[in-house]
Amino acid sequence: MEKLDFKKKLKELYQPTHKDFSVVTVPDMLFAMIDGEGAPEGENFAQSVKWLYSTIYPIKFAAKKKMGKDFVMAPLEGLWWADDMDDFIKGNRNKWKWRLMIVLPEWTSEQMFEEGVVKGEEKLGKRPESLRLEMFEEGLAVQIMHIGPFADEAPVIARMHQDFLPANGFVENGYHHEIYLNDARRTAPEKLKTVLRQPVRKA
Repeated sequence: MEKLDFKKKLKELYQPTHKDFSVVTVPDMLFAMIDGEGAPEGENFAQSVKWLYSTIYPIKFAAKKKMGKDFVMAPLEGLWWADDMDDFIKGNRNKWKWRLMIVLPEWTSEQMFEEGVVKGEEKLGKRPESLRLEMFEEGLAVQIMHIGPFADEAPVIARMHQDFLPANGFVENGYHHEIYLNDARRTAPEKLKTVLRQPVRKA
């Protein structure tokens, strides 16, 4: 049985170089999503991550059993913003808003997803209202691999927005996007790998 691995199939999107920014075109992709707000070290964030995994693992097992299809669990992704972007820039983390996402194979049906949610409810209680299956259209984007602690991302993001984007005729066209390639609970901070992505359009 062939196992779909998005990190290998879409290597340019999930394994960019850390040496320089790259421009990519992201295809429309199907995601399990959940929205929230607050600091990423808070309970709301942790519970939302649990909901995504508790919903997706039953989908993986059901697909293998009923369809003869299998996939590698894709990395957690997050879109980040704030109503007042000064709160985002200044690190007022309790005011941050986010959308957590994990990509799923395009053959995942709404019925499969809802069956996964039911399994999640058995462990976690009533489903969050924002938990859903949805296509995400991102398109043209600039990205780079960041290796190291999350706290060290700011200078890289600043270079992207203040230097690379204007020098190449781009402006922002969506929320700041991060892809977490390691489990932060089990990885030394200096070894963390995070894809930093910004959707753009030509100015």
